[in-house]
Amino acid sequence: MNNLLKLTIEAHGGLQNWNMFTNISAHLKVDGLTWIRKQQSGIINDTYVSVDTKRQFASFQPVYADWKTSFEPDHVAALTLDNEIIEELPSPRQSFFNHKRETPWTRLQTFYFASYAIWIYFNAPFCFADPIFEVTEIDAWEEDGETFRRLRVVFPETLESHSRIQTFYIDKTGLIRRHDYNVEISENVASAHYLYDYTEVQGIKFPTKRQVFIRNDDNTSIQPEPVLVILNVMDIVLK
Repeated sequence: MNNLLKLTIEAHGGLQNWNMFTNISAHLKVDGLTWIRKQQSGIINDTYVSVDTKRQFASFQPVYADWKTSFEPDHVAALTLDNEIIEELPSPRQSFFNHKRETPWTRLQTFYFASYAIWIYFNAPFCFADPIFEVTEIDAWEEDGETFRRLRVVFPETLESHSRIQTFYIDKTGLIRRHDYNVEISENVASAHYLYDYTEVQGIKFPTKRQVFIRNDDNTSIQPEPVLVILNVMDIVLK
């Protein structure tokens, strides 16, 4: 494990503490242009989510719904609250073949995207201690008068994510402040994802606000509009 990854993991609460937990649950408020563009406005605005820390699994239950979702690599489903399958989508990533930015998503495609994304957001940086990830420090980045050290992370093919190569920007305290990736399932749109307002829960630090913007070719981001995704996180519990 390189020194920057060690610093980042310690700043977020430490691997020993993290390994005590197997599940994270939270209440999310979600907005942004992505859901409108994909003709799924409101589907995930107000929702509860549960994420595993030892395997890639996530489940959403929107506040308005009498159903929930189940996600793991190569499978996403909508279920009744008694766990009966309503609809399912095996090999969901294949269903995005030839999608453009304006191509609408189905309900299950929407929750496939939201599920793999929230799994990474909640499990980073701790999951990067696993040798299945390739983690290297790259050149620092200057933004808004601050210098960020950067981690380049290559994700394994066994995990679902935005893209195999992603970049995490670390501030002087060791906290992740920006996360870059290309959304392969949406015409490879380049994204700059900012993390704000950290809180500590059971010894682990989480950002409570996230905003995603378009990333330019020169690595700057287009702000303040359009905001592709707005994510507010509340009531975090670890078990």
